[in-house]
Amino acid sequence: MAPRLDFSNWWTKDTRKGTPVVVKMENPNYSVVEIDGPDAAFRPVEKSRGKNAKQVTWVLLLKAHRAVGCVAWIATLFWALLGTIKKRLIFRQDVAMASEKLGKGKLLFTVIKVFLVTSLTILTFEVVAYFKGWHYFQNPSLHIPRTSDIQGLLHLVYVTWLSLRADYIAPPIQALSKFCVALFLIQSADRMILSLGCFWIKYKKIKPRIEGDPFKSDDVEESGYEYPMVLVQIPMCNEREVYEQSISAVCQLDWPKDRLLIQVLDDSDDESIQYLIKAVVATWNQRGFNIIYRHRLVRTGYKAGNLKSAMSCEYVEAYEYVAIFDADFQPNPDFLKQTVPHFKDNPKLGLVQARWTFVNKDENLLTRLQNINLCFHFEVEQQVNGVFLNFFGFNGTAGVWRIKALEESGGWLERTTVEDMDIAVRAHLNGWKFIFLNDVKVLCEVPESYEAYRKQQHRWHSGPMHLFRLCLPAIITSKIAIWKKANLILLFFLLRKLILPFYSFTLFCIILPLTMFVPEAELPVWVICYVPVFMSFLNILPAPKSFPFIVPYLLFENTMSVTKFNAMVSGLFQLGSSYEWVVTKKAGRSSESDLLAAAERDSKTTNQQQIQRGASESELTELNRLKEQKEAAPILVKRVNKIYRKELSLAFLLLTASVRSLLSAQGVHFYFLLFQGVTFLLVGLDLIGEQMS
Repeated sequence: MAPRLDFSNWWTKDTRKGTPVVVKMENPNYSVVEIDGPDAAFRPVEKSRGKNAKQVTWVLLLKAHRAVGCVAWIATLFWALLGTIKKRLIFRQDVAMASEKLGKGKLLFTVIKVFLVTSLTILTFEVVAYFKGWHYFQNPSLHIPRTSDIQGLLHLVYVTWLSLRADYIAPPIQALSKFCVALFLIQSADRMILSLGCFWIKYKKIKPRIEGDPFKSDDVEESGYEYPMVLVQIPMCNEREVYEQSISAVCQLDWPKDRLLIQVLDDSDDESIQYLIKAVVATWNQRGFNIIYRHRLVRTGYKAGNLKSAMSCEYVEAYEYVAIFDADFQPNPDFLKQTVPHFKDNPKLGLVQARWTFVNKDENLLTRLQNINLCFHFEVEQQVNGVFLNFFGFNGTAGVWRIKALEESGGWLERTTVEDMDIAVRAHLNGWKFIFLNDVKVLCEVPESYEAYRKQQHRWHSGPMHLFRLCLPAIITSKIAIWKKANLILLFFLLRKLILPFYSFTLFCIILPLTMFVPEAELPVWVICYVPVFMSFLNILPAPKSFPFIVPYLLFENTMSVTKFNAMVSGLFQLGSSYEWVVTKKAGRSSESDLLAAAERDSKTTNQQQIQRGASESELTELNRLKEQKEAAPILVKRVNKIYRKELSLAFLLLTASVRSLLSAQGVHFYFLLFQGVTFLLVGLDLIGEQMS
């Protein structure tokens, strides 16, 4: 047998190189370390060695310095907050009071003020009782003193309040809290099921696919036959900041020009903006694009009326599909090639919806929190409903409709402010199927100011409830399957549009602070801490980079429940401004670098002589006039931050309840109420989002 040559023992052999060195220090404050060879200095030292009292002292001093720095940072933030409160709330500098036109906002504000005054009165009694030693509220089994134990008139009033609280106030609060907790658990289960469905889609890699190359034709002479006629609509209204970039992006769609028509549907009531849009449309028209400018003199029906008017044109009959983009949306050039082919060989497909992506999601804290919500909406809700149900709510933009589906479903109706959800529900009742493409993304922007976001959320939550009232009879009498009717009524409308804002506002903004003054109805810790944190964790999964914002997200969602609850009630009972459309303000940040690159590219490929060759003298005169109008555009009016009274009142209510929970030594309740109250205070002072100077 051949000898076995194993050199591994040589490599791992513990050999000593060099001369052992012993270093000794006469100073007793330093320890003695023996270095046995050159490698011994880099070996880990035992924890019990190498430390002395002086080193421990320095470590403690370093930690103390960090703690003092943290305390100083918190004190600086607190001082800055007090300064902002003084500036905006007391002296009213550079702020304006937000109007209460949104629904029955004044009634809700009055109710909140009553709760606040009542809580302050009760807190006064509790503080007096605390310092007088009447600590009955700390005892788990409430003991009402006997008549002989009454120490005075104030004590008698306080004892009467205890009896009234235990016998008459606590039972209804307990019943309402149990009802809201049950709704909370049902809605949490729905979120978990949706999340599991999303995990299953990711695991199985389920997504709509296009078989082969739908635009490849065997007949060379009929190579363009596979491209259907597509109509692109861009509805807008006073969109000064974003109109140019949306028109530019749509005109760059990769589709044969003779099979594409672009409609710019302008509802602007500002003549200067109309001139600017006309100039851009005329410029692209001179470059050979089929683009039409339409303007309505009477703006009825808002966006639905605008789309309905455009679809009534005779030339629309020659088109098979219609793509819709809002003014701040910028589709990629291959958008139509990624969406339209899904309609081929699928005659019951009525809608192909693409996903939104946001260029300004990292602009401020408000945009980051919106990105979390919208990522969950598209990644989980829309995708799961599209895969398993072939139905979801149309997002109003970045989608392609089969025109036949629109016509058979009744077309655009002006009865609500959520015309996109309206047409989706009616198309579903007529048997049309929907597809959601999570991989096809369209660039847009989210509101950067709280004022714009608040108005947008009011419309998004009042409209569905108004639509629910109108669609309920049609859903019940429709010929679709019973489980589809149940999904529409129970899940699509009631659970996700009505129950969510109801229990969120009632449970965390009303019941929770009240239970601090009525400890017999105290909510368990898992309701206010564990389950909400877990649900926030599920919501934030589609946007993993936003995990550091999980706590602000949880607090801000509870804060927004005030606006959503007010809007839900307004839409359900058709109160106030349930049918009012407020255009969301844009900052015009959507792909500014792309605009500059496109302008530079256009300047190299197009010159004024080419435009003049195809233009008449009257058209040139019009272009010059529009150019002068653009250069002489009026200066925008200065905007200021707002003060929101409902949010401020709830902030003081929650902070008052946190003081009461501090008297009862309720740790989790105290911290939750404290941070939630501070969040309401920041939102009420308009300190979240874009700051106006």
